[in-house]
Amino acid sequence: MTITCFIEYRINPYQLDEFRQYAENWGKIIPECGGEPIGYFLPYEGTNNRAFGLISFDSLASYEKYRIRLKSSEGGHDNFLFAQNQQFILEEKRSFLTAVPSTYIRLRGG
Repeated sequence: MTITCFIEYRINPYQLDEFRQYAENWGKIIPECGGEPIGYFLPYEGTNNRAFGLISFDSLASYEKYRIRLKSSEGGHDNFLFAQNQQFILEEKRSFLTAVPSTYIRLRGG
């Protein structure tokens, strides 16, 4: 069963470029550590201080291995440090989800 880590960020809306760089960095780092990025999403219309990231894994055990690799990777360390130093992330929440197969485009063969 595939699980998806849904990350909700409360961000500083005046630092969208910094968050964009942070997300682009993860796009390179996450696959190297064992995750499958679905995507990171910036505010476009409406609420201007919410961003989202979605990353899939084969299982919760795969996610735990990924977290260990991520924390020990140079790229992961540098990106965490970048966010901490620039302070564009004000809050971060994680939820773990599984798709309803008939509604998920990847599982439908789309």
